[in-house]
Order: sequence, then C-alpha cells, then structure tokens
Amino acid sequence: MARIVLADDGIRFDGTTLATRPLGGVETSVILLVRELARLGHEVLVRNKCERPLRHEGVEWAPIGDGMPDQADLYIANRGDGLLPLMPKARRTVFWVHNPARYLLKWRYLSKLWSLRPAIVFLGAYHAGTYPRWAPDGGRVVIPYGIADEFLVAEPDPPPPPPRAVFTSNPLRSLDWLLDLWVKRIQPEVPDAELHLFSGAATYGGVGAAKAAEMEAVLKHARALARSGVVLRDPLPKAGLIEELRAARAMLYRGDVNETFCLAVGEAQAMGVPAVVQDLGSVGERVSDNETGFVTPDAASFARAAVRLLSDDDLWRRQHRAALKGRSGLGWGRAARAFEELIP
Repeated sequence: MARIVLADDGIRFDGTTLATRPLGGVETSVILLVRELARLGHEVLVRNKCERPLRHEGVEWAPIGDGMPDQADLYIANRGDGLLPLMPKARRTVFWVHNPARYLLKWRYLSKLWSLRPAIVFLGAYHAGTYPRWAPDGGRVVIPYGIADEFLVAEPDPPPPPPRAVFTSNPLRSLDWLLDLWVKRIQPEVPDAELHLFSGAATYGGVGAAKAAEMEAVLKHARALARSGVVLRDPLPKAGLIEELRAARAMLYRGDVNETFCLAVGEAQAMGVPAVVQDLGSVGERVSDNETGFVTPDAASFARAAVRLLSDDDLWRRQHRAALKGRSGLGWGRAARAFEELIP
C-alpha cells in the first residue's frame, strides 16, 4: 500500500459534494480519482479548501491551510503551481493539468517545472499537444478522465426517446451559437423538438460567480426562446443528470478550443446518448463519427446531423447501441490504475 497525497487550491469541495450540488469537471474528477485509489488499497489524503476534516469513502480530506503531510509515495499537485513545492520529501511528484497547457509557459510555472521536474499528466492527445516540446517536464503522461460508474448503467434498446436534445456544459462555450442554430435550422425541421439546457454559474463555484453576469446574458437569450422549444433548467447533481440523460435523444455541443476532455459529452455517450459536435478542442476524441454521433465540420452539417438524430428512430437506435458498446473500460478504475503506475 502506498501513501498518495493530492493537493488542490481551487474552489471549496470535498468527497461528499457530488451528492449535494452540481460540480465542475475538475472537481468531479478529483473526487472520483481519489475514491478509486482508495479502493485499490492505498492510503489517500486530500488537502484542499474543504471546510473541515472528514473521512469519506476511504479518503482523508482536510483543509490545506492546516498543513501538508510530511511524506508521500506519490504527490499529485492539481493545477496550481504554488502546490508543486509543498511536498519536497515525496518520492515522486506529478502535476495534473486540466486546461490547455499554454498557461504553463508563464515564468512562475516554468521556473518550478525546470527546478522540480514533475511528470505532467495530460488528458488526451489534443491536450498534450498544447504544451510545446521544448518546455520542461519530468516526463509526459496521458491519462484520460474516467466516467463515473453511475453513468455506466443505461440498459440497451429502450424505446427511442421523444425529440429532446440536451446541452450540459458552460453557457459561455458556444451556447449562443447553438441557440441561433436551433432556432434557424434545427427546430423548424422538427417542430415538436425541445432543447433542454442544464447550464449556469452554480456549477463553477467562485469562478462561475466571477463570470455570472456574462453567463446570465446568454441564459437570458435562452429564456426568450421558449416558444422555439428551448427549456432552461438548473444545473443538476449527478443523480438528477443521469435521469435526464435517460430521457434525452441527443447531446448537442459545438465544442471549444479550451475543452481538453469534455466530461459532458463523455457522460452522455456513456449513457448511450448520441452527440453532435464539431472538431474543436478535444470533443472529437469523445465521439466516434457516424457511429456514436457526428463530428461535423461546419454549422450546416451540425444542423443536418441534429435533425437526423431527432427524427430518425433507426439512426438513433444504431448510434445508441454503438455508444453503449464503447463504454467498456471508461470507468475511473482504469484511470486510477494508470496513476498507480506512477508510484516509484
């Protein structure tokens, strides 16, 4: 058994948060990774901005302000450069990054990466490609996110759902673009179709609060489109989101150059929901084109693919079955074992 320490200095959360409120992809991934590492038999400690010490699902959580453990076999510094030097006695330090890695080219990051040489963990091929070859590292490792077990339970061959599309991402990631496309090119072809938006600032903690006004402008646009079948919903905890995905016909999401994995699309695909995306950022890595959805080159082809999925039952069945077939091995156990291999 190894001692694994993960440190995070982002928003406030702990191992219980997934069950109580919506949570962003990074925080969700931290919770699910450390839970799986504990299930593998390791001693797992998290130091972050949680409110108080607690033990949950085999993981010890404590406020980072209370201090760090003295030693670890594997130390995972999550996102923040200030975390990198906090455990000099760790047998191995890795830096888990989640956003496009160009921000690591700032001096405060480069100086620590040059001196400490941690292995850098990326989420996929697109993500790894955002960090230049000349930049310092102690090794580069690609470990995709897992998908929570709760999303791996959809049964095959339900009746085709009604023409309900969903969007479950950040409203600042091309939701305005999707709304315009929905009104002009998609809903007129499928008049009884609905677009349900599970989106808002609450998912993103303090970061969301800082951009709340900008998000609200997009959501105000959405509210004005109720007559076009647009339904604005509150972001949901995972249990509620799973039930909504069961009722969804398609996930519609353009993608974004800042998307390095896209749990929203990954979760929908794991539930057997075909997705229509563009090849922006990493979203093309989540969808098998013409099999589990469509990776489209432009707005016109995006709209055509959405119309087909919302109206063609046979197409939906084929892509639903293909998405479920491809979910084997998507759980967090695979990702946890990959992190386990980094223990010296």
